[in-house]
Amino acid sequence: MASLICGSIAYDTIMNFEGKFADQILPEQIHILNVAFLVPTMRREFGGCAGNIAYNLSLLGGDPIIMATVGGDAAPYLDRLKQLKIDATHIRQIEQAFTAQAMITTDQANNQITAFHPGAMGESHLNQVSSVIVERSKNAKGAAKFGIVAPDGRQGMWEHCHQLAEAGIPFVFDPGQGLPMFNGPELLELVDIASYLAVNDYEGEMLSQRTGLSLAKVAKRVKALIVTKGAEGADIYFDGKCIAIPPVPAAKLVDPTGCGDAFRGGLLFGLENGMDWETTGRLASLMGSIKIAHQGPQNHQMSKDDIAAQFKFAFGFAL
Repeated sequence: MASLICGSIAYDTIMNFEGKFADQILPEQIHILNVAFLVPTMRREFGGCAGNIAYNLSLLGGDPIIMATVGGDAAPYLDRLKQLKIDATHIRQIEQAFTAQAMITTDQANNQITAFHPGAMGESHLNQVSSVIVERSKNAKGAAKFGIVAPDGRQGMWEHCHQLAEAGIPFVFDPGQGLPMFNGPELLELVDIASYLAVNDYEGEMLSQRTGLSLAKVAKRVKALIVTKGAEGADIYFDGKCIAIPPVPAAKLVDPTGCGDAFRGGLLFGLENGMDWETTGRLASLMGSIKIAHQGPQNHQMSKDDIAAQFKFAFGFAL
């Protein structure tokens, strides 16, 4: 069973500030902000929401299909996906553009400041869900049974949500950093055609402000609303109730970059395999905990058996 993952492919340049942003930013001078952060360490990682989600789903034994746009500099990333045996057939390369680039600075309190250049991501609307359906059927591959629309170009997110709905493929709407690109009525339209909605707690507040609806009311418009809360776990609204998903204590706190995407990889695996929400949420929570103990969004390398063992240790029952 395959999942179609619509979203960004990006290179992440990750820098660490050996202090706290709050100590360097003067609230009374915010209107003339002019600060520089010394970042002694810097590294380049493979990232982007679609790439990160696909990586985590693949670790669990899922079958991710990435639909994204990349630039002329994407060869190292495409080679990596080939090595990982992740379906990159529907990644479109636009030679005259850069692959999306995120410049992320993390302080000692795990706060982050990110600058993002969308590059080829802005052309994501050139990809069509129908082309995935046709290609998979021609090559006798498993059809995409679920989808997710993660942060991407604005037009691409809009069109891919509608295309998945028209194709009858249940999908997760995961607006993430792309949420500010849509107004209240637009967000409600996308929520109404989605099967599931995933946001973090900050995005949930923004969603409520833009739509004028509480999260409980938004939840009534989808099969399930998943709200992640970082170290506090997650809440899942479904069938008129809300369950709390406990966090999994991390072995160590190294890098929060990509934790939300790791969570979504676990979420998709649970949906693919018909798990109940209590189990799906716990698996997603575990994936976020595993990720945060490693530098970069795609450097945790665990077998399915190792993940299953950690799950049983954390929750007392087997997957």
